Amino acid sequence: MTYIGLDLGTSSLKAILIDDKQNVLAEHSVSLTVQRLHDGWSEQDPSSWCEAAVEALSSLSTQADCSGLRGIGLSGHMHGATLIGNNDQPLRPCMLWNDTRSHLEAAQMDAEPAFREISGNIVFSGFTAPKVEWVRINEPEVFQKIHKVLLPKDFLRLFLTGEYASEMSDAAGTTWLDTGERDWSDDLLRRCHLDRSHMPTLVEGSEASGRLRARLAEQLSIPSVVVAGGAGDNAAAAIGAGVVRDGEAFLSLGTSGVLFAANDGYRPDAATAVHTFCHAAPNTWHQMGVILAATDALEWLSRLTGQTAAELTAPLGDLRAPTKAMFLPYLGGERTPHNDAAIRGQFVNLDHATDATEAARAVLQGVSFAFADCQDALAATGTTIESALALGGGTKSEHWLNMLATTLGINLELPEAGDFGAALGAARLSMMASGDFGQDVASKPPIAKTFTPDSDLTDAMKDGHAAYKHAYSLLKDL
Repeated sequence: MTYIGLDLGTSSLKAILIDDKQNVLAEHSVSLTVQRLHDGWSEQDPSSWCEAAVEALSSLSTQADCSGLRGIGLSGHMHGATLIGNNDQPLRPCMLWNDTRSHLEAAQMDAEPAFREISGNIVFSGFTAPKVEWVRINEPEVFQKIHKVLLPKDFLRLFLTGEYASEMSDAAGTTWLDTGERDWSDDLLRRCHLDRSHMPTLVEGSEASGRLRARLAEQLSIPSVVVAGGAGDNAAAAIGAGVVRDGEAFLSLGTSGVLFAANDGYRPDAATAVHTFCHAAPNTWHQMGVILAATDALEWLSRLTGQTAAELTAPLGDLRAPTKAMFLPYLGGERTPHNDAAIRGQFVNLDHATDATEAARAVLQGVSFAFADCQDALAATGTTIESALALGGGTKSEHWLNMLATTLGINLELPEAGDFGAALGAARLSMMASGDFGQDVASKPPIAKTFTPDSDLTDAMKDGHAAYKHAYSLLKDL
């Protein structure tokens, strides 16, 4: 028996094929592009996701025997507004999670107490609802044609199965879900000039949402199998990493940054700007502190200097006290804890001695201090993290992991294989949806290395974080 996980990321679609013992038999990745027509805009062509899925699935079936395939699971970047008409085709490009053009609409919604009370979250400009409201105001001819509003992975589901469906973890990031009740809120939809007819049906992440279309199965030379509800990217990564039980956590160093904690109950505290969402497993929830630019900040410096990220970080050497040069990584606004779509990044305390290496050190420090802000916000909700798995592309830098462990004062555990965390989580959810396994398939991976705080630098990192927060207060007042 085999299972497929598809992870629709911002920059690529990743696919893996695993067996019933969760060994990876094949994998494939297809690059995707993002269009940024104006400051704060971030869009993607939904048809590119379908083309990428066909390429990835075809590659898996070429690399390995898929005749025993039992299920497909979906993961994807959250909050995207994919608006489709009666012909199931997109009415416009998808506005992505890091598109902040709807900050005015978000602020207007957030001023209505019902949104925080029912959804459990601040209405961030990156969420789906304010994006659709922006379309209603600025592109009314598009809004009038909306048949369904789908999240990115759920548009891919429509292509694969013909079903309008979503699941709880992704739906919780729209602002339309009653997160405690795990159902659409008729009140919040009405406030946005929508109703349930515009929404997909809801299933749990480990439940079946449909079956692969017969014509696609024949084209791809794979069986027409169950497609699981799946999960938003961070919840899927948590399933892939075995972060399901109360108190378990992970830190994701991807394009964005996430400090994620699993909960056995619903514990909203919107004022902290911590995200409180449904988890992909039934009757579970999770909290996240989210920063919008993690490895993306290092990639920005890479483009600016003409050096690769590896070239920038290679000369950093051993961890040391924070450099005088400081970087605030708000390249496209920030979520936790500031909820500020308009703020932008800044270097401070530069001098003639600041070179590319010191700039890189400042960028890593700035992102690390932003994670410390998230940790403080989670603590304000009563959630304490003592250790966390380290996931994402940025974990290739041991210097950064040492810096983060010391800054946060927690152990960071690096899995032996963590590159496909969300894809593995999606595949695990397909194992559950197939009926072959229970929830216990979501176990933690073997750990390759644990990064512990450097006690000699703990106080210096605390001082650096305090200076960082002071620099933010000055920037905010500009």
